[in-house]
Amino acid sequence: MLIPPKLQPGDRIGVLSPAFAAPAAGPEVHEQAMRRLREVTGLVPVEYPTTRQLGASPAARAADVNAALADPGIRAIIATIGGSDQILVTPHLDPALAAADPKPFLGYSDNTNILNWLWRHGVAGFYGGSTQVHLGPGPAVDDIHLRALRAALLDGGEVEITEPGESEDIGRHWDDPAALTEYGDREPTEPWTWAGPSAAVTGRTWGGCLEVVNQLALAHRMPSNDELAGTILMLETSERLTPAHDVAEQLRAYGERGLLRAVAGVLFARPAVSSFDVLPSAHEKAALRAAQRDVVLQTVERYNPDAVVCVGVPFGHTRPQWILPYGGEVTLDGTARKVTGVF
Repeated sequence: MLIPPKLQPGDRIGVLSPAFAAPAAGPEVHEQAMRRLREVTGLVPVEYPTTRQLGASPAARAADVNAALADPGIRAIIATIGGSDQILVTPHLDPALAAADPKPFLGYSDNTNILNWLWRHGVAGFYGGSTQVHLGPGPAVDDIHLRALRAALLDGGEVEITEPGESEDIGRHWDDPAALTEYGDREPTEPWTWAGPSAAVTGRTWGGCLEVVNQLALAHRMPSNDELAGTILMLETSERLTPAHDVAEQLRAYGERGLLRAVAGVLFARPAVSSFDVLPSAHEKAALRAAQRDVVLQTVERYNPDAVVCVGVPFGHTRPQWILPYGGEVTLDGTARKVTGVF
């Protein structure tokens, strides 16, 4: 696995929309994100033709990714947000460009497609990071997100993944002026749940957004079980609020495929359980999270009781968000109950 080199302040970072062009839907939030990206990293953001273009074709979006990969002056790429059709983009990407000049790619959700594409061509990336959700909105960049962003792009090293103690499923509407100054409605979090042996396991990570991984499986774009042997499987569910029984069905299919038996550990994120249109009570939200936790623990136990499992970690579709290595190393320590990543 090629680990892209770190950047220096003053380097240029490509800001792309390989899925949905969120900057066109929330331009003020995007502009604030660009200012903050410069301020907190010292990097110079560079936009491409489709960064703010709604409805750009998959080929046009892929052309921007290829251009950023090919430009020696671009030292990293960050996606503005996820989306729903990036599976149409990756067939247009040139793997020779990624291998010739590996550079960090940061994204989550639908960007699982590009991260998986890079992984399968031997290049590590980072799961997490978006300008439109985690840099632009609110009064400031969350502390854990800032630490992970700097570790991924600039500082490197081993980083312990910690619990910030609060979480939100959704922020403010981008067309609401409050989106620039207020977080979403946050609530206290629960302790992470650990299962499996009291042991520490270290492995390269693979996975991403559960709903996108399902697409990868149907399109025959997943790594083989042999390629995934000894890895840390990291999964999270999206803003679609996938119910626990659907999570169970997909995990059972992984088990029958042999994937769960192949991995050394499983890292499952705290799920989003509310949206602008779906607003459960606090009691209902706790029950929804518990139901998803339980099916994860039960299914992994059925197929791989030797796997170290940690559920509830803040990566994916909730905020504050940790960025995690994708193809880099993560350690799940079931004895000390610690998660660390090599950035």
